Amino acid sequence: MTFVKIVVAAIVIICVLFFFLGLKSQKGSPIGLENGRLAECPSSPNCVCSEEGGQPERFVQPVTGTLEQAKAAVTSLGGVITSDSDEYVSATFMSSVFKFVDDVEFRPGADGQLHIRSASRVGYSDRGVNQKRVAAIKSHINDNR
Repeated sequence: MTFVKIVVAAIVIICVLFFFLGLKSQKGSPIGLENGRLAECPSSPNCVCSEEGGQPERFVQPVTGTLEQAKAAVTSLGGVITSDSDEYVSATFMSSVFKFVDDVEFRPGADGQLHIRSASRVGYSDRGVNQKRVAAIKSHINDNR
């Protein structure tokens, strides 16, 4: 019986910690452009970015499309646009259980390409969520041309 109580207590503590991490992530904001480029990903594996010169293991190909198509894809996939200009668009996605917030950012590149960065605001690993989100955005844009 004591073992069960310990396991239940551990689960409760973990859930409370995740809840507070979710709250913390809601208070952040996207990094934005740095010298006209999207910010490089941190060393943690919870970010992907299409800017050249970043970490190869976090690199994704740029999106082919327009900022308008990217915004339509984001809202269709459940994201919320938080900043919108001719040179930069940011959006947030919130997880359903603990309300973790991830930022997605776009900037126009050359030849109809959009650079994209998708990153978690808190935590270390995202279990591939940002990589999958970028793939879903690309797929949405391609399917709606």
